[in-house]
Amino acid sequence: MKTLIFYGSPHLHGDTAFLVETLQKGLPGEVTLVDAYRSKIAPCKDCRYCMDKTTCSIDDEMTAIYQTIVESDLIVIASPVYFGELTGPLLSLLSRLQIYFYAHFKRKESPIPDGKKGLILLSGGGSGAPDRAVATAKDIFRCINVNEILPPVIAGRTDTIPAREDQKAIEALAQNIRWLLQNQ
Repeated sequence: MKTLIFYGSPHLHGDTAFLVETLQKGLPGEVTLVDAYRSKIAPCKDCRYCMDKTTCSIDDEMTAIYQTIVESDLIVIASPVYFGELTGPLLSLLSRLQIYFYAHFKRKESPIPDGKKGLILLSGGGSGAPDRAVATAKDIFRCINVNEILPPVIAGRTDTIPAREDQKAIEALAQNIRWLLQNQ
């Protein structure tokens, strides 16, 4: 199994990191983690180069990620929830998936094979509702041909209960891992 994780937290040892580490421990195979805060990936500049071409005009670390997307069985979007949404750096990075939007809706092509699975890992505290972040992640998954989206894992009370103590989130993640192992 090949897993690609888009990681959108500024914290290397926070609540989102805990969810990602727990997932990684439970999955076999190769894992690629793309860190939105530490990678050198520019946001989409809406140059429309990819409207007619299969590549992006920007040549940076994202160039290698495109092939990883094609090869991955599981794609994960992991992020804290800020103002009800995925983090800004993660959204900027994911804007580079515009090449697949144009492939699907403009050129009627499907550059990514079917059969991919998707998982959303979110953390956040306070009264921030994760619905918009989940909807955004699902939109992104549709753009990259993720056909099966597992139930989101949400550690949603991290202002009072850290993710590593959130039994509901830990059990939801464990259920998803069991399902993934049974359905490789």
